[in-house]
Amino acid sequence: MIPTTIVTGPGAGRREAAIAALIDPAGEGATAVILEGLPDGTLLLDASPTLLLARIAPGCLCCAGNLVMRVTLNRLLRQHPTRLFIGLASGEHLGQLRSWLSSSPYDQLLSLTPDRHT
Repeated sequence: MIPTTIVTGPGAGRREAAIAALIDPAGEGATAVILEGLPDGTLLLDASPTLLLARIAPGCLCCAGNLVMRVTLNRLLRQHPTRLFIGLASGEHLGQLRSWLSSSPYDQLLSLTPDRHT
């Protein structure tokens, strides 16, 4: 099971900084990060062999953006990360997203941890 944390809050930079602070640089394996929205300043995270980074367009990831989220998540999961962070601009549909991530097939792959709010 991959520990999965959803980080919400205004400002892509704040969400990215919060996720960067949670990443264990000494951890084994790769950490996967899905960030909603474009960076609003200096990039704090840069893709590498140990950091699988995907940026997706802003929008509701459980409604209109469901397909984009599903495809992005599946691509990252095929790389077998040991940790997953999802940065969202809005927590408006957080319950629906958590429910979706807790249903099949993700219920066999992901272990949702408490959400973080910036």
